[in-house]
Amino acid sequence: MFRRSVIAFATLSLFSLPAFAATEFWVAKNASTNKCEVVAKKPDGKMMVEIGKAGYRTKAQAEKAMKAAADCK
Repeated sequence: MFRRSVIAFATLSLFSLPAFAATEFWVAKNASTNKCEVVAKKPDGKMMVEIGKAGYRTKAQAEKAMKAAADCK
């Protein structure tokens, strides 16, 4: 019984850990201040407008895209 529980817990942990580690960053423009910033939550389109079409895996990639975006200059 104990062995079966340990195996079940290990299997569940193995499949659920990548979901917690999956973090994306977006380049967003604040609708009221018109300033761009990197955010960890996908913009809603009202308060923050998404710049570009995709999320980025790292914050450094998002910052590089923000500097290159024409809307953020």
